[in-house]
This record gives sequence, C-alpha cells and structure tokens, in this order.
Amino acid sequence: MSAARRPTKKSRIRPRSPRYPATLLALFLLIAVALGIAPLHRGDWLLENALAAGAVAVLVATWRRFPLSKLSYTMLFAFLVLHEVGAHYTYSEVPYDDWFRAVFGTSPNDVFGLDRNHYDRVVHFAYGLLVAYPMRELFVRIADARGFWGYMLPLDLVMSTSMVYELIEWGAAAAFGGDLGVAYLGTQGDPWDAQKDMALATCGAAITMLITALVHRSLDRDFHREWAESLAVKHPEPLGEVLIDRLRGEAS
Repeated sequence: MSAARRPTKKSRIRPRSPRYPATLLALFLLIAVALGIAPLHRGDWLLENALAAGAVAVLVATWRRFPLSKLSYTMLFAFLVLHEVGAHYTYSEVPYDDWFRAVFGTSPNDVFGLDRNHYDRVVHFAYGLLVAYPMRELFVRIADARGFWGYMLPLDLVMSTSMVYELIEWGAAAAFGGDLGVAYLGTQGDPWDAQKDMALATCGAAITMLITALVHRSLDRDFHREWAESLAVKHPEPLGEVLIDRLRGEAS
C-alpha cells in the first residue's frame, strides 16, 4: 500500500458512543438525587455540591469535542459518588464505622484504634487515586506531554488543586461561620487537617501515576526513549534577560 493510500492514525479512530458516559451520568444523577433527600445538613450539602455540579457540567459540555476514555469516566464517576456520600452526611459524620460493624462485626476505627471519623481522609486519597489519570489524559492529549512530564504534571496538578480546595474550604468556613462553617471545614479539631488531606491526595496520585507508568513500560517499546527525550534540553539558550535581549533585537 502506498503512503498516499495508507490510512492515517486519525482516520482509524472510531467515533465514540455516548452510551457509556450517558449511563454513568444517569446513575450519578440518580444517586445524587437520592442522597440529596433529607441530607444531615442542607446548607453543607449545597456547598459541597457546588463544585461537583460544576465538574459534571464541564464533563457534559466537553463530551463531543473532548471525550475521555471509559477508564477516566469510570474513575471520575467513582470519586463523585464518594463525594456525594460525604455531602449527604457531612464528611465528619459518615457512619462508615457502623456499616463495617454491621457487616464484619468490627470496624476500621476499632482495628486501628482511630479516634476520629476518617471518611474525609479516604475521599482526599481517592481524589488523587481516581482523578490523576483523567488529568493525565488532559496533559497528554492537549499539551502533548510525553515521558516524565506525562506523569509528573498530573501529580503536580493534583497537588495544586488540593491546595486550592483547602483554600476554598477555609474561605467558605470563614465567610459562613457558625455550624455551617464547622461542618464544611470538617477539621474535627485537627490543626494539621489541611496538610494531611493534601498529603493523602498526593499519595493517591503518585500511586496511580506509578501504576500507569509500569503498565506503559511493559507495553510500550518506546517508553525508555520517550522518557529520556522528555528530559533532554530542547532549547539550550537561557531565558530571562537573554530572551528579552533577543526579542528586542528581532523587534528592532
């Protein structure tokens, strides 16, 4: 087959069916509506769902122009469901201990001697674990991130967005104050709550990126070459004042 007649990579990509993401969307909306009935703290439920509603709206609006993989949609769905459970009860009062005790006769708090509700910790860890891969899709498909940067940038974005979320929590708690502010902040008296939440999100993202890298290493023959090329210097000329001088020279 000649080069002119050889099909391009783009022509071999089949149009993606909306059935799977539409099914996940319908399931999520059903769960969100069910958990929105008589939540423990209506004001906190509204605050918690503001960001979730925005995320879902973005995913729906971008589906045609930028559909994600089924894996990414599934991971985002799982994270959003965990978030909805936390929004229904408020994160510091999710009765996971009672659920485990009813099924297994004991609970994580009993086994590990924990003295606080750790559901918020689980969801922050899940944020990194489940959202890092969809973020990787963004960097690889839009920014053309390759090699090292295809794994480092999603990890970095998880870390930075975790920080931004902690700032949003702080701002909302300070603005609303009272019981609503306490419920939304959910520190449960831990002065290092924000730092621990960010650390757990980072650990979750690092695990996902490590697994992704190992899978790609086992399947991609160009893995090591691409990794090395991504760390090679592409532009040896310094930036800063050197670049400014060059741009001035080109402009004159």
